[in-house]
Parts: sequence; structure tokens; C-alpha cells
Amino acid sequence: MKHLIILLSTTTLILCGCVQQHNRLSKDERAAGWTLLFDGTSMNGWRDYNGNSLTAPWHVVDGCIQAKGLGGDADGYIVTEEQFENFELSWDWKLSKGGNSGMLYHVVERPMFPVPYVTGPEYQLIDDDNFEYPLEEWQKLGVDYAMHLPDKNLMNVHPAGEWNNSKIVFDNGHVEHWLNGVKILEFEAWTDDWFQRKNSGKWANAPEYGLAKKGVLCLQDHGSPASFRNLKIRPLPRKTKEVELFNGVDLKGWEAFGTELWYVQDGLLICESGPDKEYGYLATREYYDDFDLTVEFKQQADGNSGVFIRSFIEKGVRINGWQVEVAPLNQHTGSIYESYGRGWITPIPNDTENALQYGDWNTLRIKVQGDNITSWLNGLEVVNLRDEKIGAGQGRIALQIHDGGGIKILWRNLRLMTL
Repeated sequence: MKHLIILLSTTTLILCGCVQQHNRLSKDERAAGWTLLFDGTSMNGWRDYNGNSLTAPWHVVDGCIQAKGLGGDADGYIVTEEQFENFELSWDWKLSKGGNSGMLYHVVERPMFPVPYVTGPEYQLIDDDNFEYPLEEWQKLGVDYAMHLPDKNLMNVHPAGEWNNSKIVFDNGHVEHWLNGVKILEFEAWTDDWFQRKNSGKWANAPEYGLAKKGVLCLQDHGSPASFRNLKIRPLPRKTKEVELFNGVDLKGWEAFGTELWYVQDGLLICESGPDKEYGYLATREYYDDFDLTVEFKQQADGNSGVFIRSFIEKGVRINGWQVEVAPLNQHTGSIYESYGRGWITPIPNDTENALQYGDWNTLRIKVQGDNITSWLNGLEVVNLRDEKIGAGQGRIALQIHDGGGIKILWRNLRLMTL
């Protein structure tokens, strides 16, 4: 009997050893840089979208994060406390019959964005076969929501109530969707095709959709229970590149906001006040967060303008971000102005005012990396600042026309290196 007990105990240990340990990383996974987003027992690391704590209808059940099914289009979203840029993300998920959920990434949190999907792309999770309403193809399982469709022939889906595994790879704009170990979709973000899809479909009136290069991850409670486990992520390195922001021919790669005038003439980019004499902006269609930018400008008439960094445009042609000033003599060219909140952050030192060559070509260099911003005017350092708010910002580069009328400025050689 003693030998039988020992044999049974050994067999039990062997069987237990074969049981998969969920919400754990192997030694090889840790060595490869994977980290867990869910510890299996608590909601640590998660909070409400645009919130400071967790009040949304989510809880932990049997080692899974579970949506209670009480959310809707306007609420029920939870996000990671940490932001992610380039990554490989894997998770297991299980839906109730007819269930609907999703995994969003690069989500931007600001009060003017009431829901996460107006900024963050979504890997759609939905029970196509049992959903209560007819679905468009761009709403079905595995899609890049309202943008790109997966290859249906590659999809092997376990039915509602059973576990599936999904993966998103985001590698410097190259995106892959995987389902149960098979790649079902890949595309390149921020190409001409990508922008055509964005501007002609559901996101035509969501100007900041999909532009962020980093952000929080988001899970969606869309009115039906959904369970998640084994959520894990590993970072991928950022790649640098050179960008010619202005091609000397047309305004490709830029978007105009307002009624002021932006045009190309004799290989120059020209901004000029229009009849409304209001603020106007010409913004890059892409976000640039860390970069080294050089631009040349010549001021004609009133030279009041500027280069905004890490900025976005709100309704009513209102810009939110930080401006490196371009202005007439003794009006702080090269200094930093915050469009909402603090105003002037660093007025230009008096001994650098004469660096501006009014009416002639000037070279402005702007380097932004993390929380540090440095500006040079014609080779002379004007500002070298570390600022927590700037460090947390992201967004477009934008040229400004100040209000009041009578402004005309020429621009050329807008060149940038991402960092």
C-alpha cells in the first residue's frame, strides 16, 4: 500500500506539472522581454479611460479579467496605466454568445476625446455568427476596425464560450493581426492608402484617429461579458528615419485648418493671411514626437508665425500644443509658447534677439526628445528646456498664421530626422 501511495503521488505531480499555468511567464519569455499586463488575481495596472482609478464594470473571475457586460459605446472602457509604442501583444479571450469587445492600442487620453476609439485603432473581437444585428465586413472579428479586413480563409475561430488567442504586432508602422497562431492581416500605417481609408470612411470626422505613435492599451465592455487572460507584451525598438516634410511641389503630407492661405510658388511654401484675418494652421498629417527639425523662413510684411510641436487641432481651428515662435524683431523668435495654459514658458534671452535677420532667410532648428526641447536661430542656441508637460505630449508639427491680417512668410527646406 505504501508503494501504491507513492506511485499515485508521483503520478499526480506529473499530471499537475502538465497543466498550463495561466498568467505566468516562462524563463524564455522573460529573457525575450515579455511582461505581464494582468497578474491573474487583481486589476492592478488598469484604470478607467480618462480616469485615475478603476470604476468601470470589470472584475477578476477565476484568473481572468472579465467585462461584466454593463458597458456601452460611451463607457465601460479600461486602459493600462503604462503607454506602449512599438510592441508585440498577445492575449487569450473568450466571448459570451453574441458577444462584442475589442483590444485598442495607441489610445490618447484627453478630455476632448470622450471615447478611446476616436484615437486608437482596434482589433475587433465579436461573435460574428450569433451577433444580434447584421454586421458589415469591417465590423467583424479580426478586422482593423473600419480600416482593414483579414483573410477569411486563414481564420480558425473557436466558438463562443471557448478560448481563442490573438496577437497584434506594431513595428514602426508595420501592423499584423494574428488569430490562434496564424497571421490573418497585415498593413502599413500612415501610407497614402492608409490615409485614404481614414479620410473616406468612419474616421473622416475623427482627425486624430490612428495618428499617435504611442498610447495606452484599452479593453472594451460593449454590453456583453468577455473574459481575458495571459495578457502579455514585449517592446520592439524604435527606428529612426529622415523625412523631407515639404517636397517643393505641392502640399502633400500636410493638412490645412482654417481659411487662411497656404500655397506653393517657385518651390517655396508660402503662408499668407486671407480675407478672414484669423488664425490658420498647416499641420503634418502624421505625428512626430521625438525629432531634430530644420526649417528656413523669410518674413515678408508682418512676420508673426511659428512652428508648433507635439500639437493637435481642436474644433474651431484651435491648436493645442507648444509653439516655437517666429516673429518680428524683439518679439522672441525661437522661444517657447504654450497655446493653452501657461503662455510663454521661456521668453528669449535679450542677447539673442539680434540673431533674427528680418526680411532675409533664417534657419530655425528644433530638437525635441523626451521632456527636452532645444531651439537654435541661425546657429545660436535660444532655448534649452526640460518640461514635464512637453514630455507627456505628442502630436503634429504645424506652421501658424497669426490673426490680424497682413502676414506673409516664405518657408523652404523643412527637413526632419526622427529620434
